[in-house]
Amino acid sequence: MPTLTVLTPVHDGGHTYLRELHDCLAGQRLPGGWRLEWVLQEDGRTGSPLAAVPDAPWISKGTGRQGGAARARTLGLARATGTLLRCVDADDLLPDPDTLARDIEVLIDRPGYGWTVAPCLDLLPDGSLVPGPYDPPPGPLPARALLDGAKRGEMPVVGTTLTARTGLVRLLGGWPALPAFEDGALVLSCEAVSPGWMQSAPGTLYRKHPTQHTATADFRDEQEARLRVEIAVDRAEALHASGWRWTE
Repeated sequence: MPTLTVLTPVHDGGHTYLRELHDCLAGQRLPGGWRLEWVLQEDGRTGSPLAAVPDAPWISKGTGRQGGAARARTLGLARATGTLLRCVDADDLLPDPDTLARDIEVLIDRPGYGWTVAPCLDLLPDGSLVPGPYDPPPGPLPARALLDGAKRGEMPVVGTTLTARTGLVRLLGGWPALPAFEDGALVLSCEAVSPGWMQSAPGTLYRKHPTQHTATADFRDEQEARLRVEIAVDRAEALHASGWRWTE
């Protein structure tokens, strides 16, 4: 049975909204014959975040040495059995029950495409939703559209809207060892070696709250923020220059 794997990194103390995400994923309506797998990977070995959701056959729980979200994502990748892979952060949600079905349908209908992304809506504490400022138009993404935006400081999409063919993610080595923006870096690398599709419907509700990683002083350090993007851009540029293209 074809499977879509959702991969979620979570650390101890960062699982406040994890049960809500569980319920959201459990309510997803996949196309006929498709199965959902949720790989839940703790960034650490306490076991506390994993206990926040019930055990079920469709959920794969794991722990590992603490090292940040990028390491946790890549450790979780080892357990992914799906042909398609989607990352959803522990404090975020999917906008509607058909979100993952749209991801599947885009890539099934377009076998030459390695990945798809979608608009992201900020979910504010009062429940209101705010769209992103740089969403590209729906349809096939022009070559380098995301890379050029990142170089301008206007990354067009949020990395956690990415659904990619799992084999492509593995070929690219998973997520680079960055303290943040590792999800955006993977999107830029996918763009460098494979065509991608921008969806019209939102793909993620990005929850804004005071304890999120992106609200910390470390994340907002300007020097590190520039360096994170530079590393991701340099890798993507090197992939573009290599001329290598992904084929399934």
